[in-house]
Amino acid sequence: MQHKLTISKERVINQTHHSLNRLFTVILITALFPIYGVSQQKVDQSIKLTIHLRGVYDANISLSRYTGSRYSEPFATNPEITKLAEFTVSSKDLPGQFLLRMDYRKKKEDKPYPSEVIFFLNKNDIELGINPLSTTGDSIFYKNDAENPAYQLFIKENAGRRNQLALLGQLLEGYEKKDSRFYKDAINEFNVVQNDYNEWIDKKCMENKNLFVSSIFQFQKVTPRNWNNPIKQQIEQQELHYFDHINFKDSLIIRTQPFNDFVNSYMNMYGMQVTSNEMRDSIFTKAGLQACQKASTGHPKVYGWMVDYFYRGYESYNITPGMTMLQQFINDPNCLTSKRQEILKRLAGMEKMKKGSIAPEFEAEMFNGMKLRFDGVSKQKKYELLVFYESSCSHCNDLLKELKAWYSVPENKIWFDIITVALDDTRASWESKYEINKFEWNDVWASGGINSKAANDYYILSTPVLYIIDKEMKILAMPQNVKEVEKFLNQ
Repeated sequence: MQHKLTISKERVINQTHHSLNRLFTVILITALFPIYGVSQQKVDQSIKLTIHLRGVYDANISLSRYTGSRYSEPFATNPEITKLAEFTVSSKDLPGQFLLRMDYRKKKEDKPYPSEVIFFLNKNDIELGINPLSTTGDSIFYKNDAENPAYQLFIKENAGRRNQLALLGQLLEGYEKKDSRFYKDAINEFNVVQNDYNEWIDKKCMENKNLFVSSIFQFQKVTPRNWNNPIKQQIEQQELHYFDHINFKDSLIIRTQPFNDFVNSYMNMYGMQVTSNEMRDSIFTKAGLQACQKASTGHPKVYGWMVDYFYRGYESYNITPGMTMLQQFINDPNCLTSKRQEILKRLAGMEKMKKGSIAPEFEAEMFNGMKLRFDGVSKQKKYELLVFYESSCSHCNDLLKELKAWYSVPENKIWFDIITVALDDTRASWESKYEINKFEWNDVWASGGINSKAANDYYILSTPVLYIIDKEMKILAMPQNVKEVEKFLNQ
């Protein structure tokens, strides 16, 4: 039996509408969400930076980005430019602050001379007209750019307004008649000017809210100050409220040098109170705790940047209480620190390489190609002074120069045998300084440098690091300089 299929006209129309609706839905969903299994390549919205060079014969031009604590190595270069240089900047580095370096020759026979310009890039192709002989103020021409002119205008206006506030502050700090009517009037005037100033900053931030540089303006705001309190309480108030105006949720602020300078100024407030190493360790640890707690309320990248900042400082000054304090923050999953492994290694080193611990034995290379093995103090001396250093480290070189002079005194040689261990990346780097130094003691190189077994066993993350070790291989002290070595002998 055959079956006849009949479809009404109305049903056809309905099915057609249903099919079109399904097709439209598929198209809409596909537009909003990539189809699973089909990769869609992201387009890099890079920008072009064009440099118009003038006023010189030629220049080697390079471009570096600000990375949160310093300017990176140049990521783009244009050699022997006479008129025009072009750079492409990837979207991953935008917006940001950049350093343009020009090693220029005014005449063909001249030797290159450096000139630098710091500026900002956002999302637009821009052109800069630069004469390396003059790179300040209005001498640089910007085309198709709103960022740098807005920043320069703000800096110019801010200087005048800030100066008025500074003059009032100097008057109040130096005026002795605290009970006088004039002093009270001056306090009222300061408060009015300060409020007006901070409101002006807010206004400038709002006017330029679509610009990257507007995030920098906030660093200029002034913290309220109670002039009737004793000076110690005024300083404590400034420290406690230093970060009140900062938007820690804005992750772009870590791409600017002004933010790093702002935190440096915060540390300078604490630094002015320091009168001893013990006091320094206590005060700087307190400063770091407060700053990291403030940053923890913001963006994870800013939070991590703050922890990294204090890690570098504590590592440089060997502030062990500060390093211990940071542990609570690196264990926080919201803290995007880049120094987690270094901090953990330092904490492990502090636990293992402390006074009374046994110093690890190690081998290192001598200049003649033979190996030196450190496994105890020589019979002729009572102590071993072990110094880890790097030839490129200026602080290390200053220490070694001072140590060389100190060791030339006969009575100092009685107590110590010295081994200096270079942690240079290459043997050639160490060898180039070996014969210049001409130390009276064994100067050796640890193959692998900062990643060598010796450096790892002693938990060396930065240099210089000093250990005083006795005949039983016990660590007796970890001096930071030659004066502390003398202090050890005299105690």
